[in-house]
Amino acid sequence: MAGGTRTAKLSLCLIVLVTGFDRALSSSAAQRCFCQVTGSLEDCACDVETIDSFNNKQLFPKLQKLIATDYFRFYKVNLNKPCPFWTDNSHCGLRDCAVKPCTPNEVPDGIRASSNKPVHDPLEASEDSEECEKAEQLGAVNSSLSEDRQKALQDWNRYDDEEDRFCMVDDEESPDIEYVDLLLNPERFTGYKGPEAWQIWNSIYEENCFKPYTVSRPLNPLVTYSGENEGRGFYNWLEGLCVEKRAFYRLVSGLHSSINIHLSARYLLEDSWSGPKWGHNISEFQQRFDEKLTKGEGPKRLRNLYFLYLIELRALAKVLPFFQLPSVQLYTGQPEQDQQNKELLLELLQVAKSFPLHFDETSLFAGNKKEAAKLKEDFKLTFKNISRIMDCVGCFKCRLWGKLQTQGLGTALKILFSERQIASLPRPQGELLPFQLSRQEIVALFNAFGRISTSVRELENFRSLLSKLHDEM
Repeated sequence: MAGGTRTAKLSLCLIVLVTGFDRALSSSAAQRCFCQVTGSLEDCACDVETIDSFNNKQLFPKLQKLIATDYFRFYKVNLNKPCPFWTDNSHCGLRDCAVKPCTPNEVPDGIRASSNKPVHDPLEASEDSEECEKAEQLGAVNSSLSEDRQKALQDWNRYDDEEDRFCMVDDEESPDIEYVDLLLNPERFTGYKGPEAWQIWNSIYEENCFKPYTVSRPLNPLVTYSGENEGRGFYNWLEGLCVEKRAFYRLVSGLHSSINIHLSARYLLEDSWSGPKWGHNISEFQQRFDEKLTKGEGPKRLRNLYFLYLIELRALAKVLPFFQLPSVQLYTGQPEQDQQNKELLLELLQVAKSFPLHFDETSLFAGNKKEAAKLKEDFKLTFKNISRIMDCVGCFKCRLWGKLQTQGLGTALKILFSERQIASLPRPQGELLPFQLSRQEIVALFNAFGRISTSVRELENFRSLLSKLHDEM
């Protein structure tokens, strides 16, 4: 960034001090939310401005088109699993917390072929349900590629990636598992908040981010603080962590920030006889990210969002060789559409690969081999625990998107730490593929990154809205 531009941005942070809550929501509001969300990111070789331009202009439109297709819009999930950590019968009773599952005829035949039901695709009629189930797990394989398909099914049958997973997955044999249309159940503010919602995040931050109880997390609503420097000890502790544990916290914080941006951008503004009106709630956004209203915490949360973006973007770039395999198809039973979707996906991954300042994952777990292996295992087990906490979310729509986004991030981590296996693709005919992704992982990976990409795009909208609010005052 040019020195003059940087100086101009910094000078915005010194605009006249204001008093009163109403003024706090208007004058220099955009500067207080975003003046620190600029320049280079910690532990990275990238800057915020490069990410904004790349995401908003190149990647976001293609990604939105991809995840709107049939293959990516249907997600299989069990929303009735009991909370494994505490007894909680306080399921959200709000109307907007409900999730509408798909009826069988709403899901394309090729996707439903994984279940033990009759296959409706005539090209697949001769195959038994066991092969169809394997095809679903693969992601699946186009029936027109019979030889490749047979090899892929054999590979998946011999492949067990449980040790590679960074999150818990739903049992697809459970009678409670259902398909959900993500486009008809969008992530937005449902009214689910208060102690029940904060119990989820408190459990994640306090018990699953390598943080000792003696270190107080800033702005924890479940803890009473005294004094003005309540966050200083926390950040001194955080900066003293190894890069891997610091990265873990920043990933969790970035995910939390992204979810809060979605809730602020799709907020119920009006509910009248003509129907609900959803839109941007500026004050809600400021309460979560304004530097003054959050005692300096908000901009740190937004910077962590960009860190999360880099991690998931790097995973998309690294997984390209897997999707380039002819046997890997986005199978729905509509051959022409499936081929178009495969081409769109490869085009998107090529764009992701072209990003000039990727995160360097080799900086993680790079020390003593024995210590690095132990740290990586701790990292994996802790993230799996977070994925289990999602079954404690009382709001079913929040639970749906929480499960999907943690599985998506877990899949991204699996990809990042499977470098050798992916680098060895493709394998000679007859050899076991060393790396696989299930359809669930694929759907979660791209939809989760779709949420992160949308959050980065929404920040531009909030910058504009906050500046406009200031101009009107």
